[in-house]
Order: sequence, then C-alpha cells, then structure tokens
Amino acid sequence: MPKPDPDTAKLAADLRAQLARLNRRLRAEAAPNDLTNSQKVTLAHLERDGALTVSALARIENVRPQSMSATVAALEAQALVRCAPDPDDGRQMLYTLTPACIEFLRTMRAAREDWLFGVLLSKLTPAQRAELARAVPLIARLAD
Repeated sequence: MPKPDPDTAKLAADLRAQLARLNRRLRAEAAPNDLTNSQKVTLAHLERDGALTVSALARIENVRPQSMSATVAALEAQALVRCAPDPDDGRQMLYTLTPACIEFLRTMRAAREDWLFGVLLSKLTPAQRAELARAVPLIARLAD
C-alpha cells in the first residue's frame, strides 16, 4: 500500500468536492425534469448499450427485476422508452429509447454544454482554458 501523502489526500478531497459541485451545477442548468436518479441511470444504460430486457437492466444496476420493472414502467408511461418482443426470444421484451427521449437527452446535454461554454468564456482567461484543456485527459484517466 502506498505511503500516506497528505498533499494527495487533500487533492483527492478537493477534487471530489469540486467535481460534485460542478456536476450539481450542470444538472441544474439542464431543463427541469421529474426523472428519478434510477430513471436517469436506466436511460443512460439504454442509450449506451441499446435494447435491453428488464432482467438485464436489473443485473446491471444490481436491483431486483420487480424494482426495474417499476422504473421502466414509469419511463414507458412518459413515452421515454418503448418495448418490443425480442426477435431471438419472443417471450422477452426489449426496451429502447423513443425518438422523443433521444431528443430530450440531446436537448438536456446541449443546455448543459451551452452553460459550460459560457462559463468557460466568461470566468476563465484563454491561458486558464488552455490549462484546463490539458487537465481533461488526466481526469479521463481517473474516470477509467
């Protein structure tokens, strides 16, 4: 185990706190919605992985299939997901994002990126933006 390093421990705490603040701010800048965290995560899985069954979504999220069924039903009621029989196993239903959901996600991302773009221009100098750009690959390494 590495030797405790107070500077690195402080960096870890500060980075976590500031990334959490930025993430909350980005969420606040998007169009308001009534989606729960579980619903947002489910939409993210469907967007990234494509069509999935309730069972597959439940496994991914480590929840009971009954809980995921309720989450998916709420998303279906909002016309954000739709289901169709699995072509390989007609007993299974596959859930996918609706075109309205895809547009909704695009609009929310655009709102967050527009806000961030404006903040980068208004609060950081060109040199500071360049410094931040150099940090992005390091943050990506941390996330992997």
